[in-house]
Amino acid sequence: MPSRRAVLVGLAAGLALGRGALAEGLPTVSVTKDPSCGCCEKWITHLREAGFTVTVTEGPVNPLKIRLGVPRELASCHTAQVGGYVIEGHVPAGAIRRLLAERPNGIGLAVPGMPVGSPGMEVEGMEPDTYDVVLFGPEGRIAFARYRGGVTA
Repeated sequence: MPSRRAVLVGLAAGLALGRGALAEGLPTVSVTKDPSCGCCEKWITHLREAGFTVTVTEGPVNPLKIRLGVPRELASCHTAQVGGYVIEGHVPAGAIRRLLAERPNGIGLAVPGMPVGSPGMEVEGMEPDTYDVVLFGPEGRIAFARYRGGVTA
């Protein structure tokens, strides 16, 4: 049985590691995007700022979407893979963390289209949209979370 002091020292060391320790517990997000897309870069920055490690491949995205089972009506400008799930479009990092923690049955999450105010789609002077993050899979689709800008609604 560790002493109380040993436990407190361990907790303090863990807190001192901060975001680096958090990133170590998260799987890498692998993003495929069109080379000319700027909003994808902003979304990738959002994920990195949230503690995710992100790898990026530039090239054709549609063949990957088809192979991974992303429904056409949920398609957006980039596709990612993390922890055995597909992430389609401007899904907030908080929704991805929840997905990885809860591990629901499904192929992945999508934010259809490119809603204003979603991560990577912030537009100065424009009111953010309210949008759903959709969990999709063989059983269909359900609203997984609702956001207004980068905040849950």
